[in-house]
Amino acid sequence: MRNDQDEQIIDPWGQNSIDDYDRLFKEFGIEYIKPLLSLFKKGHKFLRRGIIFAHTDLKPILNAIQNGKQWSVLSGIKPSYKFHLGSLLTATEIVMFQEMGGTPFYCIADIEAYEDNKIPIDSKESIEYSIDNLADILALGLDPEKAYIYRQSREETVMRLAFIYGGRVTQNQLRAIYGEKTNFGLYMAALVQVGDILLPQHEKFGGPNPTVIPVGVDQAPHIRLSRDLARKLRLIPPSATFHKLLQGLDGSPKMSKRSPMSYFSLDEEPASITKKIQNALTGGRATAKEQRQAGGEPQKCRVYDLIKFHFLEDDKELETFRVNCTTGTVLCGECKKRVIDIVLNFVQKHQEKKKKLRVLAKKILRID
Repeated sequence: MRNDQDEQIIDPWGQNSIDDYDRLFKEFGIEYIKPLLSLFKKGHKFLRRGIIFAHTDLKPILNAIQNGKQWSVLSGIKPSYKFHLGSLLTATEIVMFQEMGGTPFYCIADIEAYEDNKIPIDSKESIEYSIDNLADILALGLDPEKAYIYRQSREETVMRLAFIYGGRVTQNQLRAIYGEKTNFGLYMAALVQVGDILLPQHEKFGGPNPTVIPVGVDQAPHIRLSRDLARKLRLIPPSATFHKLLQGLDGSPKMSKRSPMSYFSLDEEPASITKKIQNALTGGRATAKEQRQAGGEPQKCRVYDLIKFHFLEDDKELETFRVNCTTGTVLCGECKKRVIDIVLNFVQKHQEKKKKLRVLAKKILRID
């Protein structure tokens, strides 16, 4: 993130760290979600644990839920790499909103993968990642019978919408939201993303209807642009929920492909996952004696984050991990062993489900 005198720019294609949340909330119209939690009939772990911590204009979604009206949730993935821990965040959220009654829209963002990651559309690499990524989210619970799943480059309505929106925004506006980009294609890709975000409101899907977009705070610029254009087009400005960003296992501020030890994919071999967790940053003290006396600091521990965010559903069991850490009852080495067992059990079951769903993924994407 770049801090200027009068504004701060978040780069959704870059490596951001958020330094000033209060200023961020003011500039992007973001609010804390805690006051609304009692309105959710079914409390997901992301809500209970504060992982989804903020929102923009979520009340239209809650009103639709309470009144039995139609609403949608949209998310997607760039076919640029294997499904990893960051991908798992938004995948978990779209399944969560599906279970609450939302109609899911899931986009394989191959245009953005081309502009941001230089992966050619329709290349072998793009197609393989598209199939693989979709099989992952199907294995995580996305219901293809209820969802509208599409490749960005093949959805003509999105392309038409992006062209229309391009006539409603200036280059200065794009610079104000995204900062100066030497690759103008990223601005174009942003307009295509607006097409994705507003697609559920198209008349062919029974729109306009409220739509929620689950994202990390680093994607707030896309929400801002979409809401600005929705108002100009007399559509319902899309709502958004914001989740906390998982920090790198290796202690880096953000998981990144540039730092292989900072993350793992759901396709990774058990030995590789084990090694990365064993070497992960913890909240342990300098010595075992000191930790038994003073206790560890789970709020600093990337291993604790793994089970808090993803791999442990039971809140009581999670609390046991926290207490064992803070009291020094269990040291980091033993805790890591327990977490490794939990993670590898999850990954094994996921891979077994996914293997059976690859054929369905190809069929949905109409790939021979």
